[in-house]
Amino acid sequence: MRVVVIGAGVVGVTTAWYLAAAGHQVTVVDRQPEPGRETSYANGGQISVCHAEPWANPAAPLNALKWLGKEDAPLLWRLRADAAQWLWGMRFLVECLPGRTRANIIALIGLGLYSRGALQALRRELGLDYDQLEKGILHIYTDRRDFDQAVPRAAMMTALGCDRRVVDADGCVTIEPALADARQMLVGGTYTVADESGDANAFTRILAAYCAERGVSFRMGGTVQRLLGGMDRIEGIRLADGERIQADAFVLAAGSYTPLLLRTVGLGARMPIYPAKGYSITLALSDLTEAPSVSLTDDGHKLVISRLGNRLRVAGTAEFCGYDLTLNRARLAAIERRARQIFPRLGADALAECWAGLRPATPGNVPMIGATACPNLYINSGHGTLGWTLACGSGRLLADLVSGRPADIDPTPYRAA
Repeated sequence: MRVVVIGAGVVGVTTAWYLAAAGHQVTVVDRQPEPGRETSYANGGQISVCHAEPWANPAAPLNALKWLGKEDAPLLWRLRADAAQWLWGMRFLVECLPGRTRANIIALIGLGLYSRGALQALRRELGLDYDQLEKGILHIYTDRRDFDQAVPRAAMMTALGCDRRVVDADGCVTIEPALADARQMLVGGTYTVADESGDANAFTRILAAYCAERGVSFRMGGTVQRLLGGMDRIEGIRLADGERIQADAFVLAAGSYTPLLLRTVGLGARMPIYPAKGYSITLALSDLTEAPSVSLTDDGHKLVISRLGNRLRVAGTAEFCGYDLTLNRARLAAIERRARQIFPRLGADALAECWAGLRPATPGNVPMIGATACPNLYINSGHGTLGWTLACGSGRLLADLVSGRPADIDPTPYRAA
């Protein structure tokens, strides 16, 4: 079939790769000049399968109230006259129920384990190098209560197929010696040796080049204005310059902008995806010995810290403010302040880049993968903070569904229709 994939981020490009591998004629359309320029550009860099816990959990509503109005809070909810935001928020509260949280964790781990295996297979097949490190992820805690709550979660993750080990503060420093200066802050951690880290943007660009070699056509700089057709069938897409592109099937991998395109055929209200703005800073490392090599998650501040070659990426937080991409300096300063608190030897002039991107979040953090109510329109979006973690598995699952062949994992938890 002729398949158009809208979106050239890490999810869209992996989808294109697996669709082409299945024998389809694939065209990728994206408004940016090159692949991976939006949410995949400067994310946290973690393949965090065994730490794939949704934002929606029983403790989240109280934390959100506690942080309300604080510019540097890990989660900031800016109340807007936006029906989509309020509807998403109400659904989020439902997903915070214990039973829903557990179901979402099971769905995320199932897809995550599948996706990590697909990424590793792809890396071996193509010989990919994207500053990846296979040194695991260490989740550190500086609050005793948070750590005590993490222990049973680690046990649950282990029961679901993840090796998530509980370690004390000294154990954290043993795993990552660069934490020695922060030893007095730490109360403990959980370590997942099988998790990874790497540069999602570099991966996306490299895989896009391999896609092109396989015959995938990239229409970069093409803004999709609307879908053409109705609920029974999509006939094509119209670009902002008036050009129309026809195909047999269409895949929306446009991240946070997916609901806006769905609205052009009356489906937007059915897809609970809302942008959650995340921030990152990237530090240039002059002395590699002073920076961590094990990827870290700072639980109290909702930050991830990853070594990417001679750079250190510190990313995280969530700001619900619609489609506003303005850089909030207070939030960026809080991220840098925390990074230097944990690693005081990084150097005062190491800040290289500040960034913000819109992560497409569903209320329960479980992505939507598969056919919509329109039979030839598919969706691969809603991955929230786990786009890089789940990209290869999501792309492979979507390609199986488009091709009408049995999938390797049960697609039911991710069903979009």
